[in-house]
Amino acid sequence: MRAVVVEEFGTPEVLRLREQPEPVPGPGQVTITTAYAGVNFAEILGRSNGYRVSSLPFVPGLEAAGLVRAAGEGVTELQVGQPVVALLSGGGYAETALAEAAQTFAVPQGLELREAAALPSVLPTAYALIHHAGRLRAGESLLVQGAAGGVGSALGQVARIAGASRIYGVVSHPDKVKYALELGYDEVFVGTDFDRQLAEATGGRGVDLALDSVGGDTWQRSVASLARYGRAVAFGNAGGAAPWTATFADLAPKALSVSAFSILGLAAADPAALRALTTAAFALAATEGVRLPVTAEFPLAEAAEAHRLVESRSSTGKLLLAVNP
Repeated sequence: MRAVVVEEFGTPEVLRLREQPEPVPGPGQVTITTAYAGVNFAEILGRSNGYRVSSLPFVPGLEAAGLVRAAGEGVTELQVGQPVVALLSGGGYAETALAEAAQTFAVPQGLELREAAALPSVLPTAYALIHHAGRLRAGESLLVQGAAGGVGSALGQVARIAGASRIYGVVSHPDKVKYALELGYDEVFVGTDFDRQLAEATGGRGVDLALDSVGGDTWQRSVASLARYGRAVAFGNAGGAAPWTATFADLAPKALSVSAFSILGLAAADPAALRALTTAAFALAATEGVRLPVTAEFPLAEAAEAHRLVESRSSTGKLLLAVNP
């Protein structure tokens, strides 16, 4: 089979198309004939600096959508030929992907494979941030960093369904504002002075919940933008800054709470909780019309171009590799 292989860490040029042995499913596993593979920022970090990579060489790819090719011993809930999506520990940038059956899910009703390919990590992350880590209550307001990105594209929709009173987003460029406004956001701020714009929009009160994937100074300003008893949840560190630590003096004056969430961490620690979370999240796609726009797709051989687009910070929505579309 063809696969994109990383043999050394570095720039997108290290993504090279190679012939690889086709994986064989073991007990509790399936192989998937990959139609589409998702492109995620975590894969860019893995390619560039080894984030969550145990050894070289490796095949990137944390999401795959396609048809079950073969099932290993003990797998009874999935059938050969069934359309599925899977959250992977790697290996999605390949014509055949190996997946744990516990992390492989039927395509939500009413969705095509291409639509479903955008969901495995993004929609459950958005659902967890709103309902579990962030515990948004009806009538509360929230701020989302990266409102035009993958998770950001889902958060506006999920928060609206959850009864948020006001949803504010932050984007890096004016060209992204219209896109975010079409996905559930009430107001979208541009640039690094979002805290000033948010203060004006809320009359100085701030928001009840802030969701941040950037880190560093942006994270600190998100926390500072919270209203009394507000919560902030970090779900990434795209800026690459050193981790921020909160002291009693930082949080006590407004009784703030800070926490973090990682879909990959949940998958590794508690597959049963991941399945319950994904089932609830995918129900929003099947019954509430939640969609994650696919804004660009690339052939498998052009995975480097997809990585360059993400790194340019000019992309919106979800990017896919069309492996066997």
